Formats: sequence, structure tokens, C-alpha cells
Amino acid sequence: MSFTTPEIAWAPLAPVIIVLGAAAVAILIESFVRAAQTRRRVQLGVSVVALLAAAGTAIVQWAGLEGAGTVVLDGMLTVDRQSLAWQVVILVFGTLGTLLFAARTRAGEEAFTPLGSVAPGSTEETLARRKGMQVTEVFPLALFAVGGMMLFTSVTDLIFLFVALEVFSLPLYILVALARRRRFLSHEGALKYFLLGAFSSAILLFGAAFLYGATGSTSYTEIAQGVASVSGVDGLVLAGAVMVVVGLLFKIGAVPFHSWTPDAYQGAPTPVTAFMAAATKAAATAALLRVVYEAFYGLEWELSWLIWGVSIASMLLGTVVALVQTELKRMLAYSSVAHAGFILVAFAGFPDGALSALPFYLASYGLATLGAFAVITQVREKGEDGTVMGEATRLGQWAGLGKRSPWLAAAMALFLLSFAGIPLTAGFVGKFVAFAAAISEGAWPLVLIAVIASAAAAFFYVRLIVLMFLTDVPEGQEDAVEIDHSPLARAVVVIAAAAVVLLGVLPGPVLAAFENAGVLLLGAAG
Repeated sequence: MSFTTPEIAWAPLAPVIIVLGAAAVAILIESFVRAAQTRRRVQLGVSVVALLAAAGTAIVQWAGLEGAGTVVLDGMLTVDRQSLAWQVVILVFGTLGTLLFAARTRAGEEAFTPLGSVAPGSTEETLARRKGMQVTEVFPLALFAVGGMMLFTSVTDLIFLFVALEVFSLPLYILVALARRRRFLSHEGALKYFLLGAFSSAILLFGAAFLYGATGSTSYTEIAQGVASVSGVDGLVLAGAVMVVVGLLFKIGAVPFHSWTPDAYQGAPTPVTAFMAAATKAAATAALLRVVYEAFYGLEWELSWLIWGVSIASMLLGTVVALVQTELKRMLAYSSVAHAGFILVAFAGFPDGALSALPFYLASYGLATLGAFAVITQVREKGEDGTVMGEATRLGQWAGLGKRSPWLAAAMALFLLSFAGIPLTAGFVGKFVAFAAAISEGAWPLVLIAVIASAAAAFFYVRLIVLMFLTDVPEGQEDAVEIDHSPLARAVVVIAAAAVVLLGVLPGPVLAAFENAGVLLLGAAG
């Protein structure tokens, strides 16, 4: 019996290898660097250097890419401009998220529990806090999550899609459970996220099994050929396609697959919420684009009812429920549900413009999201004894923030206006190109609903702006909130704010780059 050694083109996978290799090195750092402060600094340095190096490598690959792209691992992965564009976006989110992970208050408190393996409020946790222990494992976990997301954007096989899904999902389940404060809420959010994530993964895997049974393959290209060769509608193919799409809609956070979102967003450490909200939605959208356009393009008519229904439900429920929220992180969670509906608008009719519109939309949304949660980490409750405590996430606590910290309130207002799609912000351009892609295929009724939902959603964004700038601090509450300027969190706010303004005022170069990336490599022949 002879064995033929497979030939693998490693060079196109360099960005992913850098990130996952750094994650493996970071695990060794956990074992060999004993001092907590030193370990934290080393982990931060390794993570940021690896993410920036991977982003630079991806950009160089993009510039030097010949033809449409490269198929590697016998067609299971495709490295083209589309996947490289998404990888750069995710790496930017990963870098900003890592900076937030390392941010601390002036008192030296970080967002993560000192010991994640014990019960909340236990004696062991109290002793760990007194000894200054730190959970620096969050850095390799974040790197593994980013590496899995990068794979997720370039996978062209359903089995490998499932593997990549688990690679980035499992670290996130752990990270959500590691909040320093409100530990039971953190555990509840992590448990819901894990259980519902397991169900969604099972649904996706069942869909892959159905498609394999119907077409004899799990490759996107061969599934597309099988769909085209069937006369009429094959029930097994349609059921498999719907289940795969549903598994991805869970990660996007679309209705009715959104129930994990508010609890996970509220319970997770705020830096994890920021990273998860930006990067997970981008990775899932990239995977949905590729599987829909490469494997299920022939089912456009059959899948349109799902896209339209989920999009409308997400926009309406996300907007209506966000209107009545009094907790800021839950409000932003339901805002993300509404944005999932806006994302799906671009899929209506499977327009070619979605391939370039959605990367820009997710880039603008993710930057505003990271910036908004970075602001939240710096607005904190203050105890009667003057002790700075956890984040002030009740809306009423943000009254008068414009007087306490004008620049921080202005940055938050900018991010909220970008969420609302106000002109001269990145969010406006993102919604414009996404809605234009849908209109090009005649989906104007869906776009009309999206515009109405955007107008309604502006209310709860403007409500917070009014609280910050036009509402006085309640009597007797002047010292109830403290602004804690963390240098790393401040850096994230400044970078995100500058990017939101730049993409809103001068979007041309980035839009041109994404239009250049708006091509999917369908097979080895290109």
C-alpha cells in the first residue's frame, strides 16, 4: 500500500499561519513565564505583533495576487481578494479588541476575573484577586478565535466550514464567561451562547449531510454543479441549503436565531463584547456570502423567502425591542440584531454588488461597535467611599456625560450617529452601498422597510445623545459616575472615531479596494 504525500501551498495561508502560530506560542508563554505582570506584557506584545504582521502579509498577498486567486488544500480553501479583504477587516478588529483586552482602570483593575476556574464569589476567587492573579489566557484565546474567523472567510467545503466554525466559537464561549464583575450574569450568557451555538452547529452539520447525500460532495463547486443538474427542486438539496444558511444566520445574530445575543453581550466582559460583536458578525457574513454565491446561487428563488423573512423580522424586532431597553449593552445588542437585518438586505436577489458592499458595511459597523464599547469601559460607577466599580451601563447614569467628559461623549455620539446611518459617517456610506445592491435586483420593498427601520432606530441612538448633552445630572448623583481614562481604551476610541469619520467623508479608496475584491474564485480554473 503506497501513500502519496499531499502537496500543500503554504504561502497563500501565511496570514492564518502567523495568527495560529502566535496562538500556539502564546500558550507556551502561559506555561513558562511565571510573573503575571511580565506575562501580560509579553502576551500583549506577541498578540499585537502577530495580528499586525498577518494584516501586512494579507495586504502584500492582495497586491501581488495573480489572476482571481489560489485554491489550496485540494479545493477546501480558497485565497482570493474577497477572502483577503475580509481577513484584513477581521485582523483590524482583532488588533483593536486585543488592546481593549489589555486595558486597565487607574486602580489597575482589568475586565477579566483573576481565576476563571472557580465559582463566582468563592473564597478562592477572593484570594486570587488579593494575590494579583491574572487570566492572561485571554490573549491566546483571542488569537485562536481570529485564526478561526480568517479560515471561515476562505473555506470552500462544508466540512471544513464546520471545523473553522468550532475553532473560533469555542474560545468565544470561554471568553464570555470570564467577566470580573457580575459573574453569574457572565456565566449565564456564556451558557446560553454555548448551548445555542451547539444547536446551530448541529443544524449546519445536518445540512451538510443532506447536501452530501443529494450531490455526493461537500465542496461548494460540486454542490453548485449538483444543484444546476437537478431538474426542478430537490427537497433534500433545499433542506440542506436552508439548514446551512440557518447555522450561519445564528452567528450573524438574525431573528429568530438571536436569543443568545442580549445575554451574551450583557454578561460578557465589555472588551469581549466589543470584539465578538464586530468580528463574529463580519466572519459569519463573509462565510454566508461565499456559501450562497458559490454553492447555492442556483437556489436564489427558493431561498429568497428565507432571506426576506429573516431580514424583515430582524429589523423590526431589533428596532422595537431596543426602543424599550434601559441597559446600554442590551440596547446595543438589539441594535446589532437590527443591523443583521440590514446586512441581509444586501443579499436580496443575490446581487453582484453585495460582494463589495458588505465588506465596507461590516468594516464601518465593526469600527463603530469597537469604539462604542471602548467608551463604555471608561464610564464607571463610583461607590459612596469613592471606590471606582464596574461600568455604568444603565442609561440614566449617562445623563450629563457631555459635561463630565466632552470628548468621550462626542466620540460616543459619533458612533451612535454612524449606527443610525447619518451622512458624513461610515455607517451612512455602508447602508447606502448595501441598500443600492438590493435595489439593483429590484428588492426596493425590502429597502423601503429597511429605511423606515433605520429612521425608527435613530430614536434610541438620539435618546442617548440627548441624555449625554442635554440632560443634567440628577440631584445627588453628581459623584455616582467616574470617568476612568484608560490609555489603551482611549487609543481604541481615537482610532475608531478617526476611521468612522474618514470612511464617511472619503470612502472612495476603500470602496474601490472592496470593489476590486468583489470577485469569488469558483474553482481551480478561476
